Amino acid sequence: MMAQYLRLKADFPETLLFYRMGDFYEMFWEDAERAARLIDLTLSRRGQSAGYSISMAGVPYHAVDTYLAKLIRLGESVAICEQVGEVGAGKGPVERKVVRVVTPGTLTDTELLQDKSEAVLLAVHPGSRNRVGLAWMSVTQGEIQLAECENDALDNWIARIAPSEVLYSADEASATARQLQATRRALPFAVTARPEWQFDSALGYARLQEQLGTRGLGAWGADDLPQAHAACAALLAFAEHTQGRALGHVASLRVHRDDELIELPAITRRNLELTKTLRGEDTPTLFSLLDTCMTGMGSRALRGWLLEPRRERTQASRRLQAIAALRGEHGAGPFSRLREQLKGMADVERITARTALRQVRPRELVALAQSLQKTERIAAALPTEAQLLADAALDLVPPPEIAALLQRSIQPEPGAMVRDGGVIADGFDAELDELRAIQTNCDGFLLELETRERARTGIANLRVQFNRVHGFYIEVTQGQLDRVPGDYRRRQTLKNAERFITPELKTFEDKALSAQERALAREKLLYEQLLDALQPHVPALGRAARSLAAVDVLCTLAERSLTLGWCPPEFTREPCIEIEAGRHPVVEARLAEGFGGSSQRAANFIANDTRLGAKQRMQVITGPNMGGKSTYMRQVALIVLLASVGSYVPATRCRLGPIDAIHTRIGAADDLANAQSTFMLEMTEAAQILHAATPHSLVLMDEIGRGTSTFDGLALAAGIAAHLHDKAQCFTLFATHYFELTEFPAKHHAAINVHVSAAETPGSPRSAGGIVFLHEIQPGPASRSYGIQVARLAGMPTGVLAHARGALASLEENAGAQQAQADLFAAPLVTETDGPSALESRLHEIDPDALTPREALDALYALKKLAQRDSR
Repeated sequence: MMAQYLRLKADFPETLLFYRMGDFYEMFWEDAERAARLIDLTLSRRGQSAGYSISMAGVPYHAVDTYLAKLIRLGESVAICEQVGEVGAGKGPVERKVVRVVTPGTLTDTELLQDKSEAVLLAVHPGSRNRVGLAWMSVTQGEIQLAECENDALDNWIARIAPSEVLYSADEASATARQLQATRRALPFAVTARPEWQFDSALGYARLQEQLGTRGLGAWGADDLPQAHAACAALLAFAEHTQGRALGHVASLRVHRDDELIELPAITRRNLELTKTLRGEDTPTLFSLLDTCMTGMGSRALRGWLLEPRRERTQASRRLQAIAALRGEHGAGPFSRLREQLKGMADVERITARTALRQVRPRELVALAQSLQKTERIAAALPTEAQLLADAALDLVPPPEIAALLQRSIQPEPGAMVRDGGVIADGFDAELDELRAIQTNCDGFLLELETRERARTGIANLRVQFNRVHGFYIEVTQGQLDRVPGDYRRRQTLKNAERFITPELKTFEDKALSAQERALAREKLLYEQLLDALQPHVPALGRAARSLAAVDVLCTLAERSLTLGWCPPEFTREPCIEIEAGRHPVVEARLAEGFGGSSQRAANFIANDTRLGAKQRMQVITGPNMGGKSTYMRQVALIVLLASVGSYVPATRCRLGPIDAIHTRIGAADDLANAQSTFMLEMTEAAQILHAATPHSLVLMDEIGRGTSTFDGLALAAGIAAHLHDKAQCFTLFATHYFELTEFPAKHHAAINVHVSAAETPGSPRSAGGIVFLHEIQPGPASRSYGIQVARLAGMPTGVLAHARGALASLEENAGAQQAQADLFAAPLVTETDGPSALESRLHEIDPDALTPREALDALYALKKLAQRDSR
């Protein structure tokens, strides 16, 4: 047996091997010691090898999902080895085989997956010209996604994809692994090295054609992505390796281009708290506010919509049209009825994937059959005047033979596993019914036999019984043994009784036990045939699942828009962001909860207008801390994002022009793990924004420059504001406490001053320390920051506050006398040269991986000469 174990383990050296032995999955040697340490198993020792005892640890098979979940959360992978041979079928141990490998990125088990998020497997392959190929998929979704990006943008792509596991070439470990390890500090995922030969572009292209059943990839615009093809080759090979079979349900492809999606860098998603709060919690976030979906499929689709808004507005417009149709006039549309029908719907998407992988359980098929009955009613209730809903209605009516087959073949309440029996419905198969009849009539035969034998022998307490160890027997107590007939044959001796078998009972035993075994074997065969019959319908089931998810999201957005009082946005080609009475959706909802419900919403959240356009691209925002500057800035970004997704927005009116990115620089933090101080991190993020922003970008800059000395910070803030205004020409919300920057709009035509209003009311009960925050955006600069008043609200000692007031008065009186104000905006903004320099061009042409040592040295001398010439 150990020789068999070692042969199997040799194929999975880095993976924990769960080796099935009876009712347990066992581990040995290093696997046992590692698992015992990770998930607190009891470590035992059995036998010896080379003079050392063998470490051993195991988990019961019926509770394996619990232990798998713990290991997956720790980033481990597990190979599941099952007994596939018959016990006693031959000499030696029962035949065993690894049937699948469970890894963080290839989960399909319902017990291991979260309802509202996917397990995503990503493969990355760096190539020439500083390009990186990416290929990713969720095994339960059945869609491959491809992209290529610059090496510097890899972190942002990984953050957007949020993989559970990343594959990379073992031969690239020196470079790629280091970059992945650095990225993992901010976004945890497992990393797995794969053989370099699996990352082959030609192989990936051929595998994609085979998977999609086509002769080319031009229909998806995927012909010109060689690095992504290489990554896809490794992706498909690994996914098939873990599932133990081909991925028949993976039949769609999507290509992502840099210019298709609105750019949402990781720091933007964090600052806007789209799916996680700044503390890393799930609520309160924009996603948690919106997610009242009735199905897990819908929740996962909603998350994807939020994180992948498109620049092109066709998709968003179709979604808005669908939401309007679902809402109807005055909220009387069909969305409420549809949500009721969606309630209790099975996760058709994941059941479909598990069906294609032949891992589906009987009860999941029952749930699938019940859900398919609902889909036809949902399709009939959809308002088809919206094209998106009309398309969904077509996909929601799968071939009727699927539901009919499932209803005929599976018991209404089947056993949990096929191996336990009780799965196939009565009347579906005549042979199975006959075998079950033998088992059903067993009790009646035994009672009838017991009655006859008591009459024949005169033994009143004679009993005919059965157990799994000894089979059927007739039990006679010791005091009645003299009455036992001659045709009784002793089977077992007990302390107070003897057990016998008769020729008649032996004949029945052979028939009954054979019928039980044959019935289980027949059920397994019929179940496999059922899965075979379902395979041609997997694509239709996949389309139905995606349409169900979309309908669920659209109905949810319709409900949210009515419940929260949101309006539909308008799209225009004119560059603008015009919002009337905009609100921060999450803050407003939290205030409503605190005041007992939505009826108080309007009274408790101060709505504000925003107007940005070609002639007014920047707002310089001043005002007190706690006054609402950050809330106002974030609400503008969230409204822009929601509109781009195709949702109604928290405003009374919204008009939005083209948007290609949302950038944010908000808050103070450090990154000590990467040796970055608070100010260094602030400058790094600001620099990334300045390089990336375009005239169609929305930029939020909050308190830039505060991490260094006053003059340094002020000078940097002035330079950054000038760059955003003059060069990037993006839509900018620039919040600051440097009142010197309120002079910026006087010399920059597309900038204006606004401030968050506050009022001092000494002695007023409402003032809580002499200041009332009005949270209203008003034209013009603020008169002061009210920092000392805010410090008083925070509980600062009275003596400190008094000292601060005196110091502030002295500084304000002497500011003009002690220094002459420099003109921050007198120095012209240095314009960078058009195009790269000669040195940069030459450097860009060099491919270090393709150079010999001598060629590398020559290239270095040439670069040095160019650098010396440029310096002159």
